[in-house]
Amino acid sequence: MLLRRAATAAALAIGLVTGLTVAGSGTAAGAPLAGLRAYFVITAPNATADARAAVSANGGTVYAGYDAIGVLVAHSTSTTFAATMRGVAGVQKVGATRTSDVPASAADPAIPPSPAQQAPPTSEPVRTDMSQIGANRAWDVNPGSPSVTVGIFDTGVDDQHSDLRANFDATRSASCAYGRLDTRPGAWRPVHLHGTHVAGTVAAARNGRGMVGVAPSVRISSVRIAEVETTLFFPENTVCAFVFAGDVGLDVTNNSYYTDPWLFNCPNNLDQDAILEGTRRAVAYAEGRGVLNVAAAGNENYNLAAKTTDSTSPDDSTPVLRTVTNSCLSIPAELPGVVSVSAITSSNAKASFSNFGTNKIHLAAPGSGVFSTLPGGGYGSLSGTSMASPHVAGVAALLASVDPAATPATLRSRLATQADNLRCPTGDARCTGSTAVNSYFGEGRVDALQAATG
Repeated sequence: MLLRRAATAAALAIGLVTGLTVAGSGTAAGAPLAGLRAYFVITAPNATADARAAVSANGGTVYAGYDAIGVLVAHSTSTTFAATMRGVAGVQKVGATRTSDVPASAADPAIPPSPAQQAPPTSEPVRTDMSQIGANRAWDVNPGSPSVTVGIFDTGVDDQHSDLRANFDATRSASCAYGRLDTRPGAWRPVHLHGTHVAGTVAAARNGRGMVGVAPSVRISSVRIAEVETTLFFPENTVCAFVFAGDVGLDVTNNSYYTDPWLFNCPNNLDQDAILEGTRRAVAYAEGRGVLNVAAAGNENYNLAAKTTDSTSPDDSTPVLRTVTNSCLSIPAELPGVVSVSAITSSNAKASFSNFGTNKIHLAAPGSGVFSTLPGGGYGSLSGTSMASPHVAGVAALLASVDPAATPATLRSRLATQADNLRCPTGDARCTGSTAVNSYFGEGRVDALQAATG
């Protein structure tokens, strides 16, 4: 699940409700029955009408549709659904998006409750991670613009937290859990502490209490993509989130997760190939509408440029040891245009857990013992590339504040050119490249002060 690979610190326990198998969809005559499963059905963009009809004719229902990118989310209890749909004219790819049954709650998702709030602290010391990237000096120069919004794609955000509520944008917040957009008030609220922690690093207010985010005057929105039952981030949820980001005009998104259930999605597997295509299109859709996407590189201490095996997938059922190659991608971090972030310690060393790889890491940021907001008005420290990524998202928001017309490509370029170089450790053969660009730190440690000054 999420915290197994997104944050290495201990997490607070939360109650989860086990999902029940749903068998409400019709099945084609004679087709064997199984639990309700979810699939991507992919066509040419804006050409899903015939595929929608075929889904219904072949034992499925369309749960959600993203016509602009040619992606349908279909549910079916037929074990032959994917194979049958792959033979339909106009259908390009079909793949199961999970190896477990769709929870019953997908039919009528509950709105998470707002956490009870505790009294805020009365001090706001500068934290090590913020001084490490120059954010504490950037605040006096440019704390960010409230016209810039960073979307937190995560487990949900506590919008009532005293350090977050002033900057929270409910009009561009939603739930995408289960793969269908839910804009009901509060649908974005947390089912786990992770997303609230990430949000605080980006934009906790400078208000004399708790802590300060990298860009304390920008707006944050919550797009919850974690499901209540598992806190997993399935492909249909991420597609929904990226399309939503493009549609509502977010400026930056932070993605501190990999898309479950596969650590790496391989194009030689029909299911995973459809996952790759669907998420790639959604990310490209968001970027095409001016959204810069930032993602955590992952916590397996894995060389992403030399993939060999994976023993952790699928993480929604029974993992198996499998051979993987460099064509297999961790998404969204390895998708085109996404800024991939590794984690460093307070002494600018690679965090022991952080993934790495030549041409796989773009930037580095603090990710060890990061202090930030928690649901219910609390605070705490977590470690992971999940904690590094929002530092970069915050700096990108500062750049967007200085230059509102900057494109995602321009923001990527400025993040890279302004980063502070970090050299490879002496004698560490795993770190390859130059001081300017290497497999541990990419272009270097992100620099908030330079971003604030333009």
